[in-house]
Order: sequence, then C-alpha cells, then structure tokens
Amino acid sequence: MDAMDAMAEQVSSEAGLVGFTDFFRTEYGTLLRAMYLLTGDRYEAEELAQDAFVKACERWDRVGRMGNPTGYVYRTAVNAHRSALRRIRSSARRALTPQASDPISESDDRDRLRRALATLPANQREAIVLVEWLGLSDVEAGRVLRISPGAVRVRISRARTSLRPLIERSRS
Repeated sequence: MDAMDAMAEQVSSEAGLVGFTDFFRTEYGTLLRAMYLLTGDRYEAEELAQDAFVKACERWDRVGRMGNPTGYVYRTAVNAHRSALRRIRSSARRALTPQASDPISESDDRDRLRRALATLPANQREAIVLVEWLGLSDVEAGRVLRISPGAVRVRISRARTSLRPLIERSRS
C-alpha cells in the first residue's frame, strides 16, 4: 500500500466512508470505459466518471447501503451526460428561433442570411447552424440531432451547395 492509498483509507474511515475507497478502485475503470463508449471523448468520459464518484462519495452513507451502488454511479454519469446534451439542444433551439426585434435583425446582411437559410430544408439548416454558427463539431452536432457525424457532414455539404448561388448573387 503506497502513501496515497494509506491517506485515502485514513480519510475514508475518518469521514465515515469505509468501503468507498475499495468501491472506487473496483468500479472507476469500468465506469470510465463505459462513459468513453457513450461519449466517444476521453476527457468528457473522465469528467463524467469523476463527477459521478464525487456525488457517490458525498452521499456514501446512503449509497454504500444501496443494493447496487455501482448502478448509482452509472446512472449518475449517464444522467449528467443526458443533461449536457439537453443543454446543448436547448441552446441550439434558442439560437435557431427568430428573436422578436433586436438591432442585428434589422441589418440587411442578417435579413439576407435568414432568407437564404429559410430556403434550406430544416435538417440542413439545423446542421449548418450548429456547426458553422455555434461552432459544434460534427460529432457534437450529431449528438444534438441524434444522427451520425457522417450524416451531419452530408447535410452541411448539401446546405452549402444550395446556399452558394444565393450568396454569389447577393455579392454582385
């Protein structure tokens, strides 16, 4: 047992977390791999796994007595991931919903852009706005739209092809 393990054991026992250290050692790697498979991103997976174990640690007096504490950390991590996707989706919807009246909406460029985007099918418009305007990657946009990253790229390519003549006409 190295110094870190000894210190973790001491903190665990002093804080009433007997058993948490062993639970963490046993389950963290598996949860991390599962979150990586869910997200496709190592750093996001680490964040989700760590946050789930922090919540379990904070509630260990109850979680440790549960019939399935492993299920608790998995459920916590998956719910955190779903909440993040909901926030992204909600932000995208707000960004795509026309605002009543603001100084920018009065500009000619904004009007031309809105008209050009209105010519696109909704699925292409959503993809191009998420990637080009909000700066999401094709993977992130795919998660929001619940489609594959390849499908996002296809929609963006088709949208650009449709918009190109409109943009060229407005420049001349």
